[in-house]
Amino acid sequence: MNVSVIGCGYLGAVHAAAMAELGHTVVGIDIDERKIAELSAGRPPFFEPRLGELLSSAIASGRLRFSTDPAEAAGAEVHFLAVGTPQQARSDAADLRYVDAAFDALLPHLAPGAIVVGKSTVPVGTAAGLAERLARRAPHASLAWNPEFLREGFAVQDTLEPDRLVYGVAGGEHDERGRAQAAVLDRVYRAAVEAGTPRIVTDYATAELVKVSANAFLATKISFINAMSEIADVTGADVTALADAIGHDARIGRRFLNAGVGFGGGCLPKDIRGFVARAEELGRGEALAFLREVDAVNLRQRQRVVDLAVEALGGQVHERRIAILGVTFKPDSDDVRDSPALDVAVALKGLGAEVVATDPEGIANARMRHPQLDYTSSTAEALRGADLVVLVTEWREFRALDPVTAGELVAGRSIIDGRNVLDAARWREAGWTYRGIGRP
Repeated sequence: MNVSVIGCGYLGAVHAAAMAELGHTVVGIDIDERKIAELSAGRPPFFEPRLGELLSSAIASGRLRFSTDPAEAAGAEVHFLAVGTPQQARSDAADLRYVDAAFDALLPHLAPGAIVVGKSTVPVGTAAGLAERLARRAPHASLAWNPEFLREGFAVQDTLEPDRLVYGVAGGEHDERGRAQAAVLDRVYRAAVEAGTPRIVTDYATAELVKVSANAFLATKISFINAMSEIADVTGADVTALADAIGHDARIGRRFLNAGVGFGGGCLPKDIRGFVARAEELGRGEALAFLREVDAVNLRQRQRVVDLAVEALGGQVHERRIAILGVTFKPDSDDVRDSPALDVAVALKGLGAEVVATDPEGIANARMRHPQLDYTSSTAEALRGADLVVLVTEWREFRALDPVTAGELVAGRSIIDGRNVLDAARWREAGWTYRGIGRP
């Protein structure tokens, strides 16, 4: 099929490359000239495993191209709207200016029968409003909503082999127009449909709620185990063993029950805040009031790691050298948006510590946000002479550190495992003072 992707940030660039990999002819549109130049050269403007190879292959095949001109999208049968919806500067609500601008720019170029397919995470009710505008200004086209469920670090796999497909269509699954839209989306995702991927066809509002509800549930699960880690700290319990035990209950499950410094990134924090803000606009704020505590627990974890660092240094932080392992919000990404790791580093720097941070992919982005920190691409250099080591992003190379070798580099064998991913017994046997989150 002929496909356009409007917005070539993280979501859009991955989606455009994956659509071309699936055999569609794709044009990616974005107003950022630098970004389009990079993508056109086959260079992702951010780190995501496998994306560079996918871009190069798709561009070389002639199935993928990029442009800053919305008119280049004319003639596409399906237009994916994949622009960002950041948190507003003075509010918890989502900023829809980019969605509105992209939508308006696309309207003059919609061919008869074309479908605009929203992929952006938006407040519930947004799709219905856009559908009304489309009916007034381009009645020959229609709107569907197809939320994304990408995990940074696995985004290519999640697009090519999704764990489910959700279609929010006009009138819902029992409406003739909706069934026609679903049939078109089935052509787009033919490989996944033929592979038996679960497929949910529903209305606009439900499709919008699926994404934010999923993120809210995951955030709640993470904050729940972090709240339990606070109780474990004061009782001597082991939150990791606790998570293992309750995770055997099929109704609960073990995934996302890992206590630590908490979640971050460009999605979960802003999505749960935006969800609460939208509920309040709808007069149902009390229904999601608990998400404010979920957010508070999450933010409190960052301070807990800082407090552990101060305690580990005997309260004397000024001019002590601290190695920070990780600055991105998660491994296999260069994303430092709302990164717990970076917040910990900045807080310790603010207390007068000599902070040296290292990360396999995130240093350039971290330096742009916080140039006051010292950075090194070498883990050994970060460790050398450190009075304290703080692991805050669970990159594979940090999890695989040898405590004996690391111990020969540092000035003081003291480590805080902000992700509870290290073997505490092994590190202690090597002479380290080990501190985890909610672990005795």
